[in-house]
Amino acid sequence: MIYADNAATTKISDLAFENMLPFLREQYGNASSQYSLGSKSRQAIIRSRQQVAVAIGADPSEIIFTSGGSEANSWVLRSFLEAYFNEAPHIITSSIEHHSVLNTCHALEQCGVEVTYLPVDNNGCVSVKDVRSAIKPTTKLVSIMFANNEIGTIQPIKEIGKLLNERGILFHTDAVQAVGHIPIDVHDLQIDFLTASSHKFNGAKGTGLLYKRSGLKLTPLVFGGEQEQGLRAGTENVAGIVALGCALEESVADIAEVRERLTNLVHITIKRLKEVIPKISVNGEGAVRLPGIVNVTFPCASGEAMMHLLDMKGICVSTSSACNSGKDMPSHVLLALGLTEQEATSSIRISYGRYNTLDEAEKIVAAVSSAYSKIVANH
Repeated sequence: MIYADNAATTKISDLAFENMLPFLREQYGNASSQYSLGSKSRQAIIRSRQQVAVAIGADPSEIIFTSGGSEANSWVLRSFLEAYFNEAPHIITSSIEHHSVLNTCHALEQCGVEVTYLPVDNNGCVSVKDVRSAIKPTTKLVSIMFANNEIGTIQPIKEIGKLLNERGILFHTDAVQAVGHIPIDVHDLQIDFLTASSHKFNGAKGTGLLYKRSGLKLTPLVFGGEQEQGLRAGTENVAGIVALGCALEESVADIAEVRERLTNLVHITIKRLKEVIPKISVNGEGAVRLPGIVNVTFPCASGEAMMHLLDMKGICVSTSSACNSGKDMPSHVLLALGLTEQEATSSIRISYGRYNTLDEAEKIVAAVSSAYSKIVANH
């Protein structure tokens, strides 16, 4: 099998797995317990919090562990409804956000929150000028993703952060696709809230993180005990948290080498595909993108059909975000870029990870070429 859908999830690293395993078996104590077995779990969580803080330029006290990026995104946005319930707050976001942001915003609109959905250009980039123009006296929060999960476009986060900091408006970024893959310093970028998910950087599923700048308030997500600063009660997923910290530390240590290698794999993939299928178009090709993601539109071919033909050859790619798979609709991201519905449904995403090789990239190109020829011949 060749796995090339790392934007959906990644294989847990050997190091992360080895470090989490004892906390599933021998060191299974509750981190809130006062005896030594519980203390070992508590110390492991403290260490993971420190690892995350170092990785993103934060303080350990600013890190809250969650079940994943979707929970953290929803938490940040919903907290503002409660904080400004009597003020009819205004939120700015983009049209290409992950559904955990978009669907939460839709729900908030039903509760009286005003939401502005900014357009993007044909490369999937949000304009800082559009952000500035959308700001109102009632604007309390701007939520713009760090990098898009379908086309890999990296947004002008530093410029947006500077603008919002000058205006006294809080800034949240969904950095699920970016953390562990490109360098991030939350203070330098003037980010107030950042969310990420362990399984996107070779950690375990079911664990994520929320960075909350010191001094900011957040409505508790779960009431009960004092876990996670009293904001998210419940016994901690110690094993998952250990894997998260370990995987992130490992990813950051290798970030330059892996980034160069994945950039090369994407470059070769695009070059070879254009040689065999000249009429393809690479979505977001003119923008700065994450190193491992390439989204390609094929003329007169169903992306879903191509995905299934590749699957029959043991190759895993996708047609859109995993969170939107199974729905009979084109990608909202590709439509926002200006693609027609037919073009949007004629696209596939190949997303490489740290374990992919040049040989696999060559085999993917050959398989894609074969699948495309078969589809066009039967069209």
